[in-house]
Amino acid sequence: METRELRYFVAVAEELHFGRAARRLGIAQPPLSRAIQQLERRLGATLLDRSSRTVALTEAGSVLLAEGRAALEAVDAAERRTRRAARPGTGSPGLVLATKASASSDLLARLLHAYAALPGAVPVEVILCGPAEQEGLLREGRADVALLHRPFDSTAGFHTEELDTVGQMVILPAGHRLAARPQLRLADLADLPGLPLPRWPARDGSYPPGPGPKVRDHAQLLQLVALGRACAVIPASARAQLPGDLAAVPVPDAPAVTTVIAWPPHSRSQHLADLVRTATELR
Repeated sequence: METRELRYFVAVAEELHFGRAARRLGIAQPPLSRAIQQLERRLGATLLDRSSRTVALTEAGSVLLAEGRAALEAVDAAERRTRRAARPGTGSPGLVLATKASASSDLLARLLHAYAALPGAVPVEVILCGPAEQEGLLREGRADVALLHRPFDSTAGFHTEELDTVGQMVILPAGHRLAARPQLRLADLADLPGLPLPRWPARDGSYPPGPGPKVRDHAQLLQLVALGRACAVIPASARAQLPGDLAAVPVPDAPAVTTVIAWPPHSRSQHLADLVRTATELR
């Protein structure tokens, strides 16, 4: 299969309309239809059920859509990494590390300090991300390595090393009636009057339904909690960063959060290998 054919098929599969897919791709509809037919002949499979009014994916088409998206992401990521490696300048290109803002800050500081002390260390650019953004940057080739957090981030397709596992806690306004409790359970937080759990955006920017306020970043979340508009369950490692107007109470039945360092399996960078080794030595 050619990359062009995959892009054509993914556009049709996502739009389920040849006209809209052609406009999206900036080509005429007849060559797009011929390209899809040629792809089906080459694969020996019907990818789309067509009628005069509708287009639907077959089972084979659904498989190719998932695989095709992953393949195109990998191609685009390879191009971005290659362009970054070829940037003008002297010496070796640096590394780009993506991590969630406010998460694993102590671990990150120790990692950067230890790596910088190595002979031959290169500069590390740190990108601070919103929820789930670091995973996307790594998949897209905009970052060489990332700190991800299970179970919230997917590590499928990456090489990983586990670095740390911590429990979770709920943050409340300091004067709240539950702030003095030694611990709380998730059931205790389900219907706190006036303190709903926040809603974070998905990768496509949409928010799940619910009564909680929409939040985009950690600073906004802390302000909403301090104002008595929300509560939030976050990793216990963030306790040291909380301002004085917030209280933290352990939530033992919340799932533990494991921080991992993740990188693409095809990477052959010695600098990246040194950074990963340094991270594992901090455990």
